[in-house]
Amino acid sequence: MDLSLFYFANDSTAASGGGRYDLLMEGARYADVHGFSAVWTPERHFHPFGGSYPNPSVLGAAVAAITENVAIRAGSVVSPLHHPLRIAEEWSVVDNLSNGRVGLAFASGWNAVDFALAPGAYEGRRQTVVDSVHTVRKLWRGESLAATDGRGRDIEVRAYPPPVQDELPVWVTAARGIDTFRAAAKLKAGVLTHVLGQTPAELAAKIAEYRRVAAAEHDGWQGHVVLMLHTLLGDDLEQVRRHVDAPFRAYLKSSLHLFASSLVGGEIDVSTMNADDVDFLIEKAFERYFPTGGLFGTIEQAVEVVEMAAGIGVDELACLIDFGVDGLAALAGLEHLGKLHSVLPRG
Repeated sequence: MDLSLFYFANDSTAASGGGRYDLLMEGARYADVHGFSAVWTPERHFHPFGGSYPNPSVLGAAVAAITENVAIRAGSVVSPLHHPLRIAEEWSVVDNLSNGRVGLAFASGWNAVDFALAPGAYEGRRQTVVDSVHTVRKLWRGESLAATDGRGRDIEVRAYPPPVQDELPVWVTAARGIDTFRAAAKLKAGVLTHVLGQTPAELAAKIAEYRRVAAAEHDGWQGHVVLMLHTLLGDDLEQVRRHVDAPFRAYLKSSLHLFASSLVGGEIDVSTMNADDVDFLIEKAFERYFPTGGLFGTIEQAVEVVEMAAGIGVDELACLIDFGVDGLAALAGLEHLGKLHSVLPRG
């Protein structure tokens, strides 16, 4: 099992000034020298929770400058918000800065407010992801793209600079919809997923279907599955629980749309819920996800979660260390995560 680091929500509401990206930089340095697979940064817009990450290519360039080995990945690029030429250009720069360590997860996006950047792209966003993967791959290989210039003329353009890697490593971000897993398999792309709103058994079935389609479409190719898990390890479970209690509840509240229906056993519109109902569901979700829905607790307890993930077909755990936990606690947890990494078998 490979381990990587994932970022989302560090200190987005703090006043401006230094220190906002300290955990990202320190984590990247640690991952680089301790054999972690990758550092993932997201794309999040117009919200204090996660709003420190509006452009993963910018932060990817910063990570490239201070590392030598670890892969630098977008988790994810919300591709309907961007022209494929822009995606290819920006990430080719990062590929050059990192000497060929870039990888991209493509996501359709779910938050309608994000589409203030491209309001006409919201309705067809799922198909746009598929189209974007095809187009960005073509541009990455040096092929030209038909376009229209400022005078209305039909032209052919290529993305520059040429990347270091001949082929772009690609994942598709998938949540509960099994069709997204199938689409990723047909694209010969990996999958980046999470456990919110689905049980391990449900995720196992989706991974199995992904592998089946991948093998059938691409001559036995098995694909690559990355599971994002909230992560904080320490010497004592109760101490870890105290550190993650408030920030993990805040994360769950921001993502209530993803799992509310699974908690009540039927469809539910979270926008119609009152504060007491929300608090009830957050409490229920916390008690459900804290024991097995993250890498929380001691190294020994984390090993059990890793074994569960491996058993359902996961290849890599993307450890979300940046979800509002106190920075010192998160940095201390890195040392424990490094110890976990050192004892895990890797294929």
